[in-house]
Amino acid sequence: MQIGIDSFAAAISDPATGITLSPVERMHNLLQEIEHADRVGLDVFGIGEHHRAEFLDSAPAVILSAAAARTENIRLTSAVTVLSASDPVRVFQEFATLDLISRGRAEIVAGRGSFIESYPLFGLRLEDYDSLFAEKLDLLLKIRASTKVHWSGKHRAALTGQAVYPRPLQDPLPIWVGVGGTPESFVRAGMLGLPLMVAIIGGEPRRFRPLIDLYREAGRRAGHSPERLTVGLHSVGFLAESTDEAAEIFFPGYAHTFTEIGKERGWPPATRAQFDALRGPTGALLIGDAKTVAKKILYVNEVLGGISRITFQMGVSTLPHQKMLDAIEILGTGVAPIVRNELGVAPVGA
Repeated sequence: MQIGIDSFAAAISDPATGITLSPVERMHNLLQEIEHADRVGLDVFGIGEHHRAEFLDSAPAVILSAAAARTENIRLTSAVTVLSASDPVRVFQEFATLDLISRGRAEIVAGRGSFIESYPLFGLRLEDYDSLFAEKLDLLLKIRASTKVHWSGKHRAALTGQAVYPRPLQDPLPIWVGVGGTPESFVRAGMLGLPLMVAIIGGEPRRFRPLIDLYREAGRRAGHSPERLTVGLHSVGFLAESTDEAAEIFFPGYAHTFTEIGKERGWPPATRAQFDALRGPTGALLIGDAKTVAKKILYVNEVLGGISRITFQMGVSTLPHQKMLDAIEILGTGVAPIVRNELGVAPVGA
């Protein structure tokens, strides 16, 4: 199992201190965090894509390219690329370039995104939410398969044999499908034989087992081997020397972010009782000391029938930079060795 981190480059005031880092400081800290994740032996670091004031990740390939020049082994991925609002030609070119800079460590997690700002920003209709993604994923896969592309669709001008450059070092460039909880999304990923990245930010992970089984069955029916039908998880988590310390550090930022999002989506304010329930033995939050979190990862791996990657979203709100570095250290030197030993796997670059 690969273990890593995802970041949205949050630039939100620290709810405990009221301090807001400048965008320059936040980006500098983020690159240090990626360097540190590489140094402590984590497998992957992902950067999301948003077009909102509270996040600095509107150009993830640029951030990842800066990280590529400062790291050696860690894989660098989007988390997710909002493909519905992007041109697949440019997405492929950007990540192929990243792949060359990183010497073969780039990946794309393609999704539809959980926010909608990108649609009016790029002149798209929200009513086309699903058809945009399906069509653009089809084009992205055709570009990956062939330098010269013949393709036509509804939402973009046709390609009539034009060549797309540069080509990546990896052949094929890894493309995952990022999903939430829509059964159709799981089936589509399975039919295409693409690896699946599931965002689980609440409830109990085991409730996703029927959807993951649906993905695997759709892939089997489409003739794809089990080895191709791999599953990763994007989870909210944080680590400290003790479980109580991890919870105390993380809760204020968690409550602030999910309460603010809840105002847009009709959710109730986040409470400490809810937070404590979600960080319990079967809940979605991966928060605690190394042994506690490792045990929970192994539990999740079992109830979901085996996963190949798990990434921690630690920065749902601004946390002190040193606390983030400490958590990354614990994840790489404490959690990862326990999980790898139990499952008999080696880290990337080993």
